[in-house]
Amino acid sequence: MIIKKTLSLAASIISLFILQLSILIDSNSEENNSKYYSNDSGILSLMYHRFNENKYPSTNIQMDVFSKQMQIIKDNGYKFYNPKYFVDEFDKPKQEKEILITIDDGFRSFYDEAWPYLKENKIPFILFVSTEPVGKFGYMNWDEIKEIDQSEFGYIGHHSHTHEYLIDMEEEDFINDIETATKIFKKKLGYSPSIFSYPFGEYSLFMKNYISKNFKVAFGQHSGIIDVNKDKFELPRFPINEKYGEMKRFKSLIDYQPLEYKSIKPNEKKIMNNENPPKLIIEFFENQKNIKNINCYSNDGGVWKKSKLYFNNNILSINFDEKFVPRRGRINCSLNDNGKWRWFGTQFVIMKN
Repeated sequence: MIIKKTLSLAASIISLFILQLSILIDSNSEENNSKYYSNDSGILSLMYHRFNENKYPSTNIQMDVFSKQMQIIKDNGYKFYNPKYFVDEFDKPKQEKEILITIDDGFRSFYDEAWPYLKENKIPFILFVSTEPVGKFGYMNWDEIKEIDQSEFGYIGHHSHTHEYLIDMEEEDFINDIETATKIFKKKLGYSPSIFSYPFGEYSLFMKNYISKNFKVAFGQHSGIIDVNKDKFELPRFPINEKYGEMKRFKSLIDYQPLEYKSIKPNEKKIMNNENPPKLIIEFFENQKNIKNINCYSNDGGVWKKSKLYFNNNILSINFDEKFVPRRGRINCSLNDNGKWRWFGTQFVIMKN
């Protein structure tokens, strides 16, 4: 028994060492990829959680507002993107922008309120499910999830097991959480989803590299439009809720275009206290016109303010005046490109210690 436990512990240590070694290799691999300015019209992804649950305004949307938003998308001539093509078509620039609907957490209110509307209107979407709360009060059960999975327009995504703050876990515990969910998905659905969504949009470089070896793509919760140059495992989404679902804002938001870039640093989005604030460096393509018209805003110091920008040719550096306040540091940038508004955002997870 002692020998078995020792061998098991040794195997776990070796596995973690191999994964950490691969991170060192992969952290430089993106820089070596051949990237090009694609003029991709992109995919704009919207993120929802609860429907008609007034007690939770930060994650809720009223159904009458949601239905109006879907109609605005149609009235503006945009198509809803079908997730079944997402992985295979990722590297192909889009001639026309499309809208991808995503729903996180599998709350009961989605099934009762939004699912009938989406089904009736044949709107495709991804439902990201965490396996531990399935069947509990306020959440969908497996029969309902299977109904979505077997439908023509619903696709299931992997959202971890516990939906805890995974970035706070020990590395081995994080891996166990993901693998637990994967086993449950295989048991309940007959497969495990290949599309992942980070709970709370939080991830470290270690987490991202593990996810990249076990999934096809992964979504965060920072704003922006997906284009062929975006990191497949740091995909942006616009959160929509009662605070950020106002119609005037929504109409402007869905018209945003991608702001493509070659690289963004630091690669590590988990920022320790002695690294706070980080220095943000973005290398844009030379083909991107009007790049010096860009404006960026950040919430360092706990207050949103206009960032100070420094350009060296097509490389932008942002030096933040103050430390970011735990738990999340956000930066959003927009560019008026001859009347087209281009947008991207990024997010850091700010640790207390």
